[in-house]
Amino acid sequence: MTAIELEQTASAWETLRPFLTMPQSEAEFDRLVDFLNTLIDTVGEDESHPLASLMDAVGQVVEAYEERFVPEL
Repeated sequence: MTAIELEQTASAWETLRPFLTMPQSEAEFDRLVDFLNTLIDTVGEDESHPLASLMDAVGQVVEAYEERFVPEL
């Protein structure tokens, strides 16, 4: 990775970090779920959509949070 690519990645990471890291509160989790729902509405089942892999990644964070902090019914 070049220095320019690293700089671009760092800039993008500041925007994406809240959506790709484990939420630290219920409010953060709720925002993450809202974002995931927006992605689902946008991407649907189109695996070739440019945001499909982001939707998958956010879904994995939501799932990990739920497994860790949400009790089973």
